[in-house]
Amino acid sequence: MMLIIKKLKIDFVSCNPAYIPSPININMHTMFFDGCSKGNPGRAGAGAVMYDASGNEVFAESVFAGHSTTNNEAEYTGLILGLNAALKQGITELQVRGDSQLVIRQMQGKYKVNSPKLAPLHKCAVTMASKFAKIEYDHVYRDKNKRADALSNVGEQCTA
Repeated sequence: MMLIIKKLKIDFVSCNPAYIPSPININMHTMFFDGCSKGNPGRAGAGAVMYDASGNEVFAESVFAGHSTTNNEAEYTGLILGLNAALKQGITELQVRGDSQLVIRQMQGKYKVNSPKLAPLHKCAVTMASKFAKIEYDHVYRDKNKRADALSNVGEQCTA
């Protein structure tokens, strides 16, 4: 009897004229980015990974971000790396996720960019972001950003 009630609830929702299901946006890709600096400033790496709407990984890359780079500079490098890859692939709708609350809030326009070292990186990222039809930014905790974190650590190990 419980199953019948649950089924009726599901049928009621789908028959309700006010109910509009949220469609899966097949154009929306999700990009995770990260940066790391050993020493802050120090040797740094950045990484980005991108998934299509089905969750398939369609891009992953690591880069060396410099010998005397701050963690925030490395984070922006990861963001720019991912944005560039998305633009090259012709992606028009992007959900951006990163564990740097500073970078995410600056890209959302909620925080000012006070650092003269971050200003040109921010400007570059904003210019790239303006080329997307739709772009969203979400802060995620480190445990949800493991793949990008691993890529940034690989980048730090590379030599320029």
